Amino acid sequence: MKFLRKNRSAALASLIINTVRTLSMDAVQKANSGHPGTPMALAPVAYVIWNDFLRFNPGNPGWPNRDRFVLSVGHASMLLYSMLHITGYDLSLDDIKSFRQLHSKCAGHPEFGLTPGVEATTGPLGQGDGTSVGMAIAEKWLSRYFNRPGFDIIGYRICAITSDGSMMEGVSGEAASLAGHLGLSNLVWIYDNNHISIEGSTALTFTEDVAARFRAYNWRVQRVRDANDLRLLGTALQNAAREKERPSIIIVDSHIAYGSPNKQDSAAAHGEPLGEDEVRATKINYGWDPDKKFFVPDEIMQYRAEVLKRGAALEREWQKKFSAYAGQYPELAEQFVLMMHGRLPDGWDAGLPEFPADGKGISTRAANGTVLNAVARKVPWLVGGSADLAPSTRTLIDGALSFQKGSYGGRNFHFGIREHAMSAIANGLSVSRLRPYASTFLIFSDYLRPSLRFSAIMRQPVIYIFTHDSIGLGEDGPTHQPIEHLASLRAIPRLRVVRPADANETSVLWKFIMELRDQPAALILTRQNIPVIDRSNYAPATGALRGAYVLADGGGLPDVILIGTGSEVHLCIAAYEKLYAEGIRARVVSMPCWSLFEDQDAEYREAVLPRSVQARVAVEAGAILGWERYINAARGGGILGLKDFGASAPLGDVLKEFGLTAENLYALAKKSMETAKQRYEGRG
Repeated sequence: MKFLRKNRSAALASLIINTVRTLSMDAVQKANSGHPGTPMALAPVAYVIWNDFLRFNPGNPGWPNRDRFVLSVGHASMLLYSMLHITGYDLSLDDIKSFRQLHSKCAGHPEFGLTPGVEATTGPLGQGDGTSVGMAIAEKWLSRYFNRPGFDIIGYRICAITSDGSMMEGVSGEAASLAGHLGLSNLVWIYDNNHISIEGSTALTFTEDVAARFRAYNWRVQRVRDANDLRLLGTALQNAAREKERPSIIIVDSHIAYGSPNKQDSAAAHGEPLGEDEVRATKINYGWDPDKKFFVPDEIMQYRAEVLKRGAALEREWQKKFSAYAGQYPELAEQFVLMMHGRLPDGWDAGLPEFPADGKGISTRAANGTVLNAVARKVPWLVGGSADLAPSTRTLIDGALSFQKGSYGGRNFHFGIREHAMSAIANGLSVSRLRPYASTFLIFSDYLRPSLRFSAIMRQPVIYIFTHDSIGLGEDGPTHQPIEHLASLRAIPRLRVVRPADANETSVLWKFIMELRDQPAALILTRQNIPVIDRSNYAPATGALRGAYVLADGGGLPDVILIGTGSEVHLCIAAYEKLYAEGIRARVVSMPCWSLFEDQDAEYREAVLPRSVQARVAVEAGAILGWERYINAARGGGILGLKDFGASAPLGDVLKEFGLTAENLYALAKKSMETAKQRYEGRG
């Protein structure tokens, strides 16, 4: 892959660098909010990256073979916005003037999908680092899967700027450790070593030898002692581009708020505007007209036109190669186009497994493993793995290789015990158009929640497979038994939380999950075996595709409705059978996905949960928070759930201890009916 070095004129370089600095200062000052210091310090680094290193087309930010840039130090967003404007992306000077304002393309931190050229949402430190590792893994997989002799249609690099703060966050260390193990030579991090954090000097808390740490991670380590040394920056990036065995980190020593007479190297320059007087004084230091705001010299516009021309030529060359590739490898080319557009192959869902109600029972984690493999056979770019738990979460793709150095075509990923990095990496895989899944126990969703939240923010259809979903896992005890996790996950906007009642609901719901294009899903599965519902006696599992459905019904308007998710639906069925035998018109509603049910039209929701029926009970082996939307206790409703942590004991003993039994649900249903009746008669 070529290393670009174009338009290297000292005068033009200086002009671009100071334009980045002054645009950043002006935007932060106008907004009276933001972080000017890092853009001022790293403007020379950004210039060299964008001018010498990156191959991109501003006219088509989504060109598949572009190099990727991730600003992991998302608070320094004006550094990125300034470079995007200068290099020809659809980001106007007016956009920059509206920095941090409502509906602006220039949000406080870079947001994927909002701003052309922003490859990932960043801000919380370390997230961009993990995402960049996922991007690098994706490039290795894509090039191994799609490239053929004479047709290297995929071959790009990933560059990220990181910081002291990112180095302190654990996710960056998790991700860097895995990147070094995998030998991701297509990945370059620029570490801004400015020695300043919000509280002051990093000497307060951070004195480790970062270079030694990354050498131990198996990274190539280089150092540039002055962020303003364009020659050394260019040489370091050139060395990184030529590296074939390891990821690279370039430690760059910089001065935050470089050129500011009174705030250079101060914590004050990190997260607040410089002030009008200091902005003027700094511009004078740069040789800039202090009276000009948001000034972009004419020479910059000429440079912008040249960059656009260069980018268009790079893409035309690639398109020509891809057209020839499509002629020789039409099936691969078709797959590539489908994947890049987020579509699935025709017939991908044909033959999804059906499970017999043979009385043996099967855990939904085991059933899910069978379904996962059926889908993987039809969708080659479905890839993923677990945080060292694949034998337990049942998430290995049968017959597929492991993704390792020297085996970059493997579909089984081994993330190690690194849940947070696993999720951030999955985001990087997803924005690269692979369809990733990531798996661990539900209890450990706590460890990856910040990155999962980013899946939702970026509208990425990452599939999270969480097993060991309740106190039903038994002997491992409170540390491993999730309680508040379902409620917590349901609180995340855009995340589809799916908890199937049996093996067939699991299979059916993969159709819903795979067809998501802009939302992640959390699939919540049992460790313990549960019965496969006999659908000859109950409604088909396809009802699950509407989020909730009437599984069993005694006919007519029900006297009481029993609602459950997951393994507790079987408690509902047992209680229903007892109520039905007494002549009570009961109804069982399986509700595997709240948000999907709420997407249905009002008529359907009313048909499933008639408002006139106030005797309703819900059961779930988790915190009861949230069930109030379906159960009104004041009108006769009841909720059977958990209000404390679990206990270590065999499954049956734990369930009895915490009252999760069909007998208790039956009793609660009878009580609910009586309360609703009394309330009705009292009104009369």
